[in-house]
Amino acid sequence: QVQLVESGGGLVQPGGSLRLSCVASESIFSIYAMGWYRQAPGKERELVARVTSVGSTSYADSVKGRFTISRRNAKNTVYLQMDSLKPDDTAVYYCNAHRGPPRQQDYWGQGTQVTVSS
Repeated sequence: QVQLVESGGGLVQPGGSLRLSCVASESIFSIYAMGWYRQAPGKERELVARVTSVGSTSYADSVKGRFTISRRNAKNTVYLQMDSLKPDDTAVYYCNAHRGPPRQQDYWGQGTQVTVSS
């Protein structure tokens, strides 16, 4: 059972920055795609950014140019650098590890709150 532990959330003013971290309990980046999702109150969980097992990245349109996903394999850690934050970025952010078929598997972290407010 892979465990994912997020950290780095908090309260930040509009225009500010935060960096989220997600530490995996095992070395899985060569097999699993790692992603950051978020869920705001009353809304569905949405994919924010993803890095595949081969290092390709993708982003939701709403965060392109502002957020950057990266990973440090030696530390089993994936990061989400969030710049130019907006109030609409307020949500609980979740780390996800995804493995596709035929041995599909998903693991989730517990989530970290990000609040953007003045």
